[in-house]
Amino acid sequence: MSQKTVLVVDDHRPVRALCRACLEKAGFRVLEAENGKEALASVRTERPHAILLDIMMPGISGWEVTAALLAERSTDEIPIIFISARTEPSDRIRAYELGAQAYVTKPFDPDVLAETVATVLDQIERGDRDAALAETLAALRKDQISAGKPPPS
Repeated sequence: MSQKTVLVVDDHRPVRALCRACLEKAGFRVLEAENGKEALASVRTERPHAILLDIMMPGISGWEVTAALLAERSTDEIPIIFISARTEPSDRIRAYELGAQAYVTKPFDPDVLAETVATVLDQIERGDRDAALAETLAALRKDQISAGKPPPS
């Protein structure tokens, strides 16, 4: 199996360094971007196998990066895994509705992060991408309704 490339996009250098360390230890090639503009440029030139994407960044947010990637045929299939301090269920639901493959909250366990990336890439190789996404989104909506909150519109 050839080495998979993961682009880590976060405006905080320590977070990128932690991601790099755990992903390289797990056998991934790691690229870094500190903002949305760098991320979009890197995706277009490097074509990573997956993107770890922070939501709250100065300039172009993770939401906006995702929308830009989905708008281009050449980048709309790259799996996005959000890494964020945002813990509200509505943020998770929005991420999955945009097509994210996973959502990891900060602070995170580095080993779990590497495992999440590996699992997402395995699901995509097996062709399970859409099924896994639909299942996760349905569970999140059910949890939100159980908590007495209306689903986001």
